Amino acid sequence: MHKSYRLPFALLFLLCTACVDDEQPITPDATSREAVIERYADLVLDNYQAARADALTLDAAIGVFVAEPTAERLQLARTAWLAARESYGPTEAYRFANGPIDVIDGEEGPEGLLNSWPLDEAYIDYVAGDSTAGLINAPAGFPTLTKESLAEINGAGGEENVSVGYHAIEFLLWGQDLTVPTERKAGQRPYTDFVDGGTAPNADRRRAYLTATSALLLDHLQLLIEQWEAAAPYRTTFLALDQKTALGNMMTAIATLAKSELAGERIFMAYDNRDQEDEHSCFSDNTHRDIRLNFAGIRDVYLGRIESAEGPSLDDLVSEADTELGTSVREQLLVTEAAIEATAIPFDLAISNDDDRPAVLAAVTALRTLGDRIAQAGNAIGVEVGTE
Repeated sequence: MHKSYRLPFALLFLLCTACVDDEQPITPDATSREAVIERYADLVLDNYQAARADALTLDAAIGVFVAEPTAERLQLARTAWLAARESYGPTEAYRFANGPIDVIDGEEGPEGLLNSWPLDEAYIDYVAGDSTAGLINAPAGFPTLTKESLAEINGAGGEENVSVGYHAIEFLLWGQDLTVPTERKAGQRPYTDFVDGGTAPNADRRRAYLTATSALLLDHLQLLIEQWEAAAPYRTTFLALDQKTALGNMMTAIATLAKSELAGERIFMAYDNRDQEDEHSCFSDNTHRDIRLNFAGIRDVYLGRIESAEGPSLDDLVSEADTELGTSVREQLLVTEAAIEATAIPFDLAISNDDDRPAVLAAVTALRTLGDRIAQAGNAIGVEVGTE
């Protein structure tokens, strides 16, 4: 039941006339900027913890599979990978915010070791037309497959030479997707690729590669958790930032993800090229979930939503500063979500089938508009927000 309380007039007068932030006078009903910033830090930590918990389950499933490869165990590992993407997907909303996913102590953060794409399959393993391609099939030139050795060569010689991360694991579990989009099938790698004397040579190295890459995923997710825990290095720095800077980082991240990264790099590029090789999770045909989860991360940051529960939020600040604009951003969130949900599944079908392509372009337009609205919302609360 909602209860209403009335403050004595004298106390109300003192609250309204107290000395506060010159730029953002705080009334009894105003949302504290400090609370919004702290809520964001809690959200980031919660999501990285969830992502690592699911990555642990994935690692266990991979361990069971490589110990004794079977078709059933391969399917269980694939299912665990898909589940792990559900918790990692929203964390993409924390990129472009000058946070530890991108930069730690002036050095490059772990993002490139976690979620790099597109990935040149031939850098890792055999591909159609070349049975000897990849690090796995080069025991003489690359004898040791460890976390350290694989991380060291990630991106060596070209940004598509991705050796580790979610998509390297994805390729190892599914293999290339060589089917046409209308078949609605993902990659069909057989479990016997991991069996000694099976369908592909170097099965022992394929098992070692998969194991090392999964373990490395856990290491990098733990690194992020350790940056955002209570009294952790980056969390302390973030909470001590000028409030305008902190809010600007938060809003720039979600505006950039919406307008530039998700709308442009992750959707429009594949749409424009009609090429499933340009989609984010092309081996597993899970790109439709990537898109939806990345959007969910944007929405959750803006609404201060942790596990479906909303708290002090950017939305509160914007709505208090400009009610009409606040309504407009919330409406655009709904429009964008509906546009994304209207795109066909799987994504390679959505970008290649003429009847489905207009819905993809509508989602791109909605995301770009959302990015612009978030930038306008930043202006309303006095913070600078970028979208590129």
